[in-house]
Amino acid sequence: MTVSKTTPRSTAATDWRALGTSVRLVTTDPTLLDSCNLLLARHLAEVDAACGRFREDSELTALNRAEGRPVRVSPLLAEALQVALRAARATDGAVDPTVGSAMEALGYDRDFTLVQEDDRPVRLVVRRVPGRSLVDLDRVTNTVTLPPGVSLDLSATAKAWAADSAARMLARTADCGILVSLGGDTAVAGEPPAGGWRIRVQDEIAPVDRLPEHGSYATVGIRSGGLATSGTTARRPRRGDHPLHHIVDPRTGRPATTPWRTVSVAAATCADADAATTAALVKGESAVRWLSRLGLPARLVTQEGTVVTTPGWPSSTPTTHPTPAAEPTA
Repeated sequence: MTVSKTTPRSTAATDWRALGTSVRLVTTDPTLLDSCNLLLARHLAEVDAACGRFREDSELTALNRAEGRPVRVSPLLAEALQVALRAARATDGAVDPTVGSAMEALGYDRDFTLVQEDDRPVRLVVRRVPGRSLVDLDRVTNTVTLPPGVSLDLSATAKAWAADSAARMLARTADCGILVSLGGDTAVAGEPPAGGWRIRVQDEIAPVDRLPEHGSYATVGIRSGGLATSGTTARRPRRGDHPLHHIVDPRTGRPATTPWRTVSVAAATCADADAATTAALVKGESAVRWLSRLGLPARLVTQEGTVVTTPGWPSSTPTTHPTPAAEPTA
């Protein structure tokens, strides 16, 4: 996967919200934008019905409540879980789908847009999450078995996987270049515009007791695959005296202690890129070496604002601009 500086080209785009996050669809054929958007909305609704952790009627909720009973799931949920388990293996467990109970203990038991400041104290207990090896997924029958007490949370991978699957589906159907971005997780497919897709990678700052502010950004281009940005500032409620964030370290079940506030990665798929960003935040100081060894172009921003890049990430002059993280500018 390579990234580069690019030149702009006219495309057609639309923005809306789904899965509790921002959605952007860009096509290289403006006449197909509306029809592609309808297909995208249908696909994301199916993903939400299968993987939504905050929906009482989702397949994932039913699976988490099965108490050890084997559950036959849809091919959609089975694929999403397979992607999550693959990410766990690829990151040596730094990303793990069995963090559901840990997320609930931290107060992430509803849509992130509904998580509010809470003065009630929270007791942060160090407890390793159950681990991917306890998840039994049979892809022949699409049957999943979880031990009692194990709760899945696919938020670390499902959004990026949904962007990948949507981009591929739309590119096949429309026979044109497609970009799908879900809350900063960006996947592209089909023939790209001349020079590639231009994407703004945005850093965020988290001042004490205030909403996140936008920091430096870089504009890069990709021609295939995906690009993802993760950070510890956008979803940062307070529980008593503890400011929290949603990146859980599976080794402790607690918010990861990390020198990075934002990590952006380009990879062969958006799901791979997203897993790498989360893993980098969890791995902390060793993240740069780990990403470099895998050959993944990355941009990491320290808590103090210093930008560190790995080989393959294009050099650029950081500037400040109030735009969302990893927002495509095409």
